[in-house]
Amino acid sequence: MKTLNDTLIASNSATTTSWFRTAAPYIHAHRGATFVIAFDGETIETSGFDSLVHDLALLSSLGIKLVLVYGARPQIEQQCHSQNIEVHYHQGLRVTDNASLKIAKSVMGELRINIEAKLSFGLPHTPMAHARIRCTSGNLITARPVGIRDGIDFGHTGEVRRVDIQGINDQLTLGNMVLLPPLGYSPTGEIFNLAAEDIATAVATALTADKLIFIGESTHGLPRELTVEQVEQLSPETATHHPFNAALRACKSGVKRVHLLDRSQDGALLQELFSRDGAGTLITAKSFERIRQANIDDVGGILDLIQPLEQNGTLVKRSRDLLEVEIGHFTVMERDGSVVACAALYPYPHSDVAELACLAVSKDYQSLGRGDRLLSAIEQQATVLGLSALCVLTTQTAHWFIEHGFSAAEIRDLPMEKQALYNYQRNAKVFKKILN
Repeated sequence: MKTLNDTLIASNSATTTSWFRTAAPYIHAHRGATFVIAFDGETIETSGFDSLVHDLALLSSLGIKLVLVYGARPQIEQQCHSQNIEVHYHQGLRVTDNASLKIAKSVMGELRINIEAKLSFGLPHTPMAHARIRCTSGNLITARPVGIRDGIDFGHTGEVRRVDIQGINDQLTLGNMVLLPPLGYSPTGEIFNLAAEDIATAVATALTADKLIFIGESTHGLPRELTVEQVEQLSPETATHHPFNAALRACKSGVKRVHLLDRSQDGALLQELFSRDGAGTLITAKSFERIRQANIDDVGGILDLIQPLEQNGTLVKRSRDLLEVEIGHFTVMERDGSVVACAALYPYPHSDVAELACLAVSKDYQSLGRGDRLLSAIEQQATVLGLSALCVLTTQTAHWFIEHGFSAAEIRDLPMEKQALYNYQRNAKVFKKILN
């Protein structure tokens, strides 16, 4: 007889096995990739920062090349207040006088040492055991002064002038993490206080990084995915609380994906990188979901998608053999290489009415407009073929089709070939939509 402990062990084992199998495609895809990860000073102060460092070490052990950029705004402000030094900002940038620069150098140096120490932690029975992470830094960012704007002299506040791409790549090739403070250096030996977001964006752009990741303020309430166009339409109130400007610059300069993660969510970085749904907000130049013609390699994904609906009677059962024969009729929505929605269009030779069939959206992606987009794609296909209408047979989703412009119809409204195949035992309702 199984004990409760046996059951729990079996359950945990199944969960672990399932997670690894789900994460495996992402582990393979990310190996050898270059990620620039920026975390603000507030993140360093959280109780979860040690766990984040452990997760960074794990990414490195999986063969991911990491450039880390850290912020220090709250730490610098705290030291300024403690020494009665006024803090000034203009246009979101710190005005850095001699006194605050001295504090900034001290704070950033201490933070760098502390982060390196955490990356060096390797005691047995800890997540970092035997990790042996090598972390390097250096004068890899050349900066220039911001100068005077709106009559305000920004003093020692600077902006990125050049990134030492070869120097960073040399370290990444050796398997080292690169850790960058929010500082830059001029050819004349001056030191400038920079915004961590600007450094991260410039480095990601210069390296053509696979991902730029910002860890900071809560992403609660933000959409899971945003394109550049959608970010530009956000309200100013929303945009100012997140590094959207940096994300926009990065995407427009060639960085494929920018991720915004909530510092308070434990494990958000791993969940974002190794699961289909992620944990934060993804910003891309264009949607990374695409609608395309199905091919024979999609048969397995379509079967996984439609089989639950076949079992509950929503869809008519299709065998693998039949699906392989009819795959040319199918259109799929692909997300990170997986089929998350599908639909089929069956034109008939002697009719200007085609059948829409097998419209299915994964339960994890429903209520997000994917069905609407897929239906629109099918309607466009039908219009290109010179068809005047679509018909559909359904037993359980009549309301959805009515809401999308279909009207109740009769069996006689179906193409003659479909009328001959109508299953009276299933007794599906017929709906029809006139195409414009």
